[in-house]
Amino acid sequence: MRQNGLNCSSMISNERPSPYGHRSHGQSNPKPAVAEDTLKSDKIQIERKTFVFTLKENPRGRFLRITEDVNGRRDTIIIPATGLDEFKRIFDDMLASSTATPPKTEQ
Repeated sequence: MRQNGLNCSSMISNERPSPYGHRSHGQSNPKPAVAEDTLKSDKIQIERKTFVFTLKENPRGRFLRITEDVNGRRDTIIIPATGLDEFKRIFDDMLASSTATPPKTEQ
């Protein structure tokens, strides 16, 4: 069977043991907490999703943390401040494309 140009029968299953051995997540040598200062925070609700935008700073620099919360399940991305202009440029381009392209009608 082929999917997206890949031979699915040769794909590695997640059920196979890792060649790197057993890894216990969160139990060995936890990283020490890094002090973070919150510089600004804002929240928006879009349909059933809540997005929290938090501008923070720690000893390594400033960053924007974007957290999506959907019924208690959270996903987060972090963008270093040095990449915010490029992130905004691409975001603005996606917004312009979305506005300029009419939605497909359901058939």
